[in-house]
Amino acid sequence: MSEHIVARKAEIHDAQAIHDLISLYAQRGEMLPRTMGEVFENLRDFFVVRPEAELMGCVALHIVWSDLAEVKSLAVPEDVQAKGLGSILVETALDEAREIGLERVFALTYRPTFFERLGFVQADVMTLPRKVWNECYRCPKFPSCNEIALVKEL
Repeated sequence: MSEHIVARKAEIHDAQAIHDLISLYAQRGEMLPRTMGEVFENLRDFFVVRPEAELMGCVALHIVWSDLAEVKSLAVPEDVQAKGLGSILVETALDEAREIGLERVFALTYRPTFFERLGFVQADVMTLPRKVWNECYRCPKFPSCNEIALVKEL
């Protein structure tokens, strides 16, 4: 399935579908929620896979500092998981990170194995800048976070 699918930058008409997909996982406690306002404000961070009418995945690359960005809001509907779409999305985000001159990216996740397959390595979250915790206060699990930090050098 994934051989012919390409991720692209999100467009305005993708915002509602991005919000809906993220909300699905946020309601389960697997991802931080995003308001529609946040999706619109950060739309330029997002990439989507949308080969036809239905959104088949999204991811955001959010710059944190001059040498660091976060891969976040990675979501693929359950019925199309394990088909390479998540990898396509993350690799597209990593390509952009390289293009703009970033040195490393990180992700906070409950699924470290997925990111490890893409070359990320587990890291102590305390080694990341405090700015990384910028959104954590909104998480219902804060301050007892059990997400795993992973970093990839570019």
